[in-house]
Parts: sequence; structure tokens; C-alpha cells
Amino acid sequence: MTSTVVAGVDGSPESTAAAQWAAEEAGRRGASLRLVHAWPWLTDGVAAYAEPDDLPAAAQRTLAEAAEAVRRGHPELAVHTDAVLDSPVDGLVAAAAEAELLVLGSRGRGGFAGLLLGSVSMAVAGRSGTPVVVVRETGQGDRPSGEVVVGVDAHAPEEEVLDFAFREAALRGARVRAVHGWDLPPLFGYAGGAVLAGEVDQLEALEAKLLSLALAGPRERHPAVDVVEDVRLGAARGLVEASAGAGLVVVGRRRRPVEFGPRLGGVAHAALHHAEAPVAVVPHG
Repeated sequence: MTSTVVAGVDGSPESTAAAQWAAEEAGRRGASLRLVHAWPWLTDGVAAYAEPDDLPAAAQRTLAEAAEAVRRGHPELAVHTDAVLDSPVDGLVAAAAEAELLVLGSRGRGGFAGLLLGSVSMAVAGRSGTPVVVVRETGQGDRPSGEVVVGVDAHAPEEEVLDFAFREAALRGARVRAVHGWDLPPLFGYAGGAVLAGEVDQLEALEAKLLSLALAGPRERHPAVDVVEDVRLGAARGLVEASAGAGLVVVGRRRRPVEFGPRLGGVAHAALHHAEAPVAVVPHG
């Protein structure tokens, strides 16, 4: 069965960039591309579908234009279009469940009305059981030759997140930059004096050793992928700094058994808002 990459489109420049990024990714994976547009007001909550002729002309035009633009650059790619009769968040989460990957722009209009990063893209990234890539700016584009930067908690590494990053790097012929951000222990804040450089060096050496141990498994499973181990003070800041020139930034998100409460940690939140490359949020746990 052919795998599928889904992209949410709404006619905005950001969603157009997301569709193009998704097309490149589908080509790398040998997958088909499904372009999804949300029109929740087509249903009264009872109807499960609508005939194509029921779709407003604007919806048809949005899907057709997005598909045409993708096919011009990727004539060999199988492209399908679909109107989702649900709220944007629920509809996209459901569409992602049938795919390998969901790709979104950071803001839009129409089906994703008024959505700066922090609304639909943030909500979907926090709920989807499938990895979600957010293309934050139209200028990011697809940079397959750039590093795949992955945030690593060396004290509690997540294999699902690391394997996703290593697979992406293998598909792109790129290397992985594994960034482990760490902070000084709280006791240094109460010391009342300057932290000795030697103490920081010792702590950093320990953190570097933990990172090497965390990467041992992924390196064994993906021996062809080159890896740079990068230990920095400050998890979120270090990851954002490392994103300059990257092809993709990968962060993890813990799956939660309930629907309420925060769904994205501080590092994922910072990356989605500030990274200079598309950001993949990979659920784990």
C-alpha cells in the first residue's frame, strides 16, 4: 500500500509553501500527496459527507489551484484533494491519522481562519498521533541538503523522536545534529558567587557523555547517517540557534491520555515559534 503525506491548504502563501514542502517530502518517501481543505460549515453535524457539487466554488478553486501548482513541479507525484467537513483542528487530526506525516503552514485564512501560529497549527501539533511538520515562513522552503537538527534530552532520550530524525536525514542524504541543551543545577543560583569555569567544564563533559550514550542505539540502527553531537547551555535557546541553515528541526511531544491541559513542552513551543527551519513535532510515549 502506498504511503501518504497530507498537507493542509487554504489558499494562503503559508499553506502553499507547506504543500510544496509536503510534495518534496512525499517524493523522497515514494508516497502520494493528499491536499486537505477544511469547510466545517458544510455540515449540520449530522451529514457525514457532501457531494463535490455541494462545495462552494472557492473551496473547489483552492484545492484545484494547490494541486495544479504541486503537479507542475512534481508531475510524477500522485496528488489527491479532499474537503474535510469538520473543524480545522479535528479534521486535520483525523486526516493525519491515515498518513505518515501532516504538513501545515503557520497561519492562514479561509478554512483555517485567522490562524497565527498558536492556534490551529499549534493545536494540531499538540494533538496529532502522527508527526506534524510546520513550515513557519514562506521563505523557509525545502532545504534537503541542510542538517536535520534534533532536540535530545540526554537524561531521558526518546527513541521514536531520534529514529524519525535519523530516517529524515537518511532520506535527504544529510547529517544529524543532535542538540542536547542543559542548565546549571539550581544550587549554583544560591551560591551567591560566580560559577567556576572548571565546574562548568566538568558538568558539560558529563552531559556530553550522556548524549553519546543516548545516541548509541540510533547510530547502530542508522549506520550510514553522520552525526554531530552538540551540547549547549539552554535547551530551547540552543535548539533555536542550531536551526539556522537547517533543513528540518525535530522535537518530541509526549502523548497524553486526556484531551485537556498543555500538550506541547517548552522546547517544542519555542521551536515552533522561533526556529529558522520547518519544525517536525513527533509524538512519543
